[in-house]
Amino acid sequence: MTRRGRRPTVSLFGQLLTLTGLTLVAAQAVSLVLIFSVPSPVPDFYRLPEIAQAFHGAPPVFVDRKPLEVITLDKPSRMMKGPYVKDMREALAEEMGVPAARIVISGERGPFWDRRVSRILRHRMARNGVSEDEHFLLDPFQVAVQRTDGRWVTVQPRPSFGLNPWQQRIALWFVLAALAMAPITYIFARRLSAPFRLFADAAERLGRDPKAPPLEVSGSSEIAVAADAFNDMQQRLRRYVEDRTAMVGAIAHDLRTPLTRLRFRVETLSDDEQKAKIVADITQMEEMISAALTFVRDATREGERTPLELSSLLESLCDEMAETGLRAEVETGDKVVLDGDPMALRRLFANLLDNAVKFGSTAHARVFRDGRMAVVEIEDDGPGIPPQDADRVFEPFYRREPSRSRQTGGIGLGLAVVRSVARAHGGDVVLENRPAGGLRARVILPV
Repeated sequence: MTRRGRRPTVSLFGQLLTLTGLTLVAAQAVSLVLIFSVPSPVPDFYRLPEIAQAFHGAPPVFVDRKPLEVITLDKPSRMMKGPYVKDMREALAEEMGVPAARIVISGERGPFWDRRVSRILRHRMARNGVSEDEHFLLDPFQVAVQRTDGRWVTVQPRPSFGLNPWQQRIALWFVLAALAMAPITYIFARRLSAPFRLFADAAERLGRDPKAPPLEVSGSSEIAVAADAFNDMQQRLRRYVEDRTAMVGAIAHDLRTPLTRLRFRVETLSDDEQKAKIVADITQMEEMISAALTFVRDATREGERTPLELSSLLESLCDEMAETGLRAEVETGDKVVLDGDPMALRRLFANLLDNAVKFGSTAHARVFRDGRMAVVEIEDDGPGIPPQDADRVFEPFYRREPSRSRQTGGIGLGLAVVRSVARAHGGDVVLENRPAGGLRARVILPV
């Protein structure tokens, strides 16, 4: 089947490619803004006399720079390389009164460095009275002096915890970029995921009602192909079930003619005993055929789904049974409403209540809600069933009692109808023995 009247939009591949491209463009735009608008962080600078003062136990106090701290290490970091390192070691040696050979200066230029940073740094240094020919060190660095015991006394800027102002600005830019892209991403995600939600709803609807209307989904070309395949599958399943059901009905209907001829021929028999036995067999076969035709008719009937309150339905069934002298009662509970076929559900619960009073003295029913499911439990005080037969009793024409007498059982289609109706509504039914004795039938239906 080809869906008409709806033209597919851009393919799913194209939509994903567009979303990926927009994300990459936004990321590059944020990077360019950071490069051209936000300068690199300006490192703190420290004059050599300030470093020497920290070695002497009286570190200076800074307002806009990190304080210096003194630590002791077993081994210094690698020596800094550069044309001014030798001059700075000699200047520090003169300030502290130690040989230059016992001084190690380590550090490196920061990863973000440009002319803007240099201009800002020169301005800050001039504001703090640092001349252009004076030596200084930039954070991060370490100045280590070897003691007589071989260990190294080291001065360094105190490490900061958390984000510095420059890192905060970078993080803010990324957060703003993410917020700007969030609505676009949300729209794309909703657009891409909406057809899949419709597919899930359609699959659940098909489980409840095999005759549900075809799926109509607008979206990419891939989604359109999948929707057409789903609708084709639904039609094939419907035709398969209808053909099988029609075939069973036709066979059952055609069997009535030879059975009628057999009944006429039996009348000519002179042996009354054999005649009675053959008539009984023919009557049993006719009852089975009538039950099969009823089953087929109910399975092919298109019932209208309407809102139905389960407690009221069970109360009406129990009242009707009580009028005929049978003991059936409903426990007052939740008011659970679902969309269902009233005639089919009525037959489902009528069959379970009939079985309960047939194999036990009393039928007790209750209705409650468990999440998104409606649960109906019908209990009796009969003998129960062996666990190995709990699923087999739902097979058509299967009876645990071997005779086909109406007084001792039935044809064997009652529980088959129960399971068929429950599954047609998207639910199921299970049988379980009660610990105190008797059988419990649990019907689960989606609300």
